Amino acid sequence: MATAQDISILDSAARAAQAVEDAADIHGEKMVLNMGPSHPATHGVLRIVLELDGEVLTKADPDVGYLHRGDEKIAENMTYTQFIPYTDRLDYLAPLANNVAYALAVEKLLGIHDKLPPRCQYIRVMCCELARISSHLLGLGAFAMDTGAVTVFLLTFTEREKIYNLAEAASGARLTTSYTRIGGLMRDVPPTWCDQVRQFLKEFAVALDEANTLLTRNRIWVDRLRDLGVVSKEMAIDYGLSGPNLRGSGVNWDLRKNQPYLCYKDLDFDVALGSVGDCYDRYLVRMEEMKQSMRILEQCCNKIPGGAENKSKEPVNVADGKITLPSKQKVLTSMEELIHQFMLVTEGINCPPGETYFGHENPKGELGFYINSKGGGTPYRLKIRAPSFVNLSILGELMPGCMISDVPVILGSLDFVMGESDR
Repeated sequence: MATAQDISILDSAARAAQAVEDAADIHGEKMVLNMGPSHPATHGVLRIVLELDGEVLTKADPDVGYLHRGDEKIAENMTYTQFIPYTDRLDYLAPLANNVAYALAVEKLLGIHDKLPPRCQYIRVMCCELARISSHLLGLGAFAMDTGAVTVFLLTFTEREKIYNLAEAASGARLTTSYTRIGGLMRDVPPTWCDQVRQFLKEFAVALDEANTLLTRNRIWVDRLRDLGVVSKEMAIDYGLSGPNLRGSGVNWDLRKNQPYLCYKDLDFDVALGSVGDCYDRYLVRMEEMKQSMRILEQCCNKIPGGAENKSKEPVNVADGKITLPSKQKVLTSMEELIHQFMLVTEGINCPPGETYFGHENPKGELGFYINSKGGGTPYRLKIRAPSFVNLSILGELMPGCMISDVPVILGSLDFVMGESDR
């Protein structure tokens, strides 16, 4: 039997042998550098293990999971309605869009996703497009600041504050809105909300032109972005990229066009596409997407059923007492309505057995919800397809051969949020 002294001698010998091996390769040794998880240019708790040969990267391994909260497991112990606030915490830059994506998945399971009231569909689309602009503005501002353009960051955050004001007017909350409900909305928008949206669009058009003037033809900005982090069409498809990162490589795939939902089929807008697939193309795609979102919002303000004030009292919820909560007046005056409310709140919406998947064109890409139901008010299994998680998988392919200073640029061009990546 080996004694403690024998083990100590063996350990010492092993360390000595390793030291000799390291010394033999001392002139060709590569340095390993931890970037993150607490780093200002990683946009959250992302850790990247970088292997360096001088200033040149030879390997990059993204290490995710620092913000993991077990959202998918939590969903199994909550009713479908109770899980809505958790979707706010996924891509917390676009909570309004997350709510809609999840609600549409449950409504598809219920078989009512194509039976939503027209006014509800238009309001949901407006919420999604406002969320797209807000998310892209933060991504653009942080991206520009990481490359030294601080003025753009201040400009984009000024406009995002106005979107928060619109979210507050509609839902009562600025960040975690929980505005959407299964089968409709928490409530109708205020009578002056569409006018506020129009006013925002006028002011935002000026700010977007200013940001475009500051960056798009700026020599330093173009030189930092062009021909860096090139993702070919084939590579983008192989890695499962979606959203602006996929379209920046020239792949014409937008769920709003290819698999239209809500009222997108009735709206006129273009899909922004890149050609090279580099950081500059991904920047241009997001700039153009914000312009197209403005077009969509303007059309929605003009075409919304019932008009801005909804004088004709167009509904915003499906007329099904087994899915949506009854009005407070009916609950206080009718025993049947009181029972319906009690059942919906305590046991949840009774979904049929089966499974479904719904993919939503979120600002970061395709946000998908897979739901497996055994019947009853809670899902048996829920899986979230987080676009940021999938998009980050390509980092190991993009970064080798780049310089350390290129890392923040590539990360900024991918525009991810760790809240939805880690879930």
